Amino acid sequence: MAKQTAKYGRRWYAIHTYSGYEENVMRNLIQRIDTMDMEDKIFNVLVPKEKKIKIKNGKRRIIEEKIFPGYVLVEMIVTDDSWYVVRNTPSVTGFIGTGTTPTPIADEEIEALMKRVGVDEPEFKLDVLPGDPISITDGPFKGQQGKVDEIDEARGKVKVFVSMFGRETPVELDFLQVKKI
Repeated sequence: MAKQTAKYGRRWYAIHTYSGYEENVMRNLIQRIDTMDMEDKIFNVLVPKEKKIKIKNGKRRIIEEKIFPGYVLVEMIVTDDSWYVVRNTPSVTGFIGTGTTPTPIADEEIEALMKRVGVDEPEFKLDVLPGDPISITDGPFKGQQGKVDEIDEARGKVKVFVSMFGRETPVELDFLQVKKI
C-alpha cells in the first residue's frame, strides 16, 4: 500500500460509533494509538460532554451529558496508517465525510465546542424580573401561577408569591421550576 501524504495536516475529525459506546471507543483508541506507535499522527481523542442542571425528586443535580451522542472527536493527521488505526477500532462505524475521505471539522466549530466543554459550572439564567408573572413547572406547586418577588442568581433561586387560600404566600423555587408567562 502506498503511503498517503497528509491532505489537511493536523485537524479534528468526527468518527461515528455505536451509541453508548463512545467511552469504550475512546479508551480502545487511546490504547491502540499507544500500542501501534501512532502518537505522531493521532494526538487527541475526545467525547464532548457538558454539564447540565437537572431537577429530580425536588433535588438539583449536575449531570454530564454527551453533546454529540454516537460520536467521538479525534485530532489527527490523516494518512493511510492513521486512518486504518481509527477505522478498525472496535465499535467505530466510520468517519464523517464523503465517501472514504474524512472531512475535517471547521476550526470555528471546534473552538465553540471547546468553550462549551470547558465550562466547570453550568449557568442558569432566568429572563424574569421582580413583579413578572410566572408559571410553576415542577414541584408541589406545579401548574400554579405566581408573581416574582426576589431573584437570587448566586443560588439559582427565585422567591415567588403564590395565591393560596385567598392570600399571597411566599415560596422559594429553583430557576428550573419556573417559566415566564
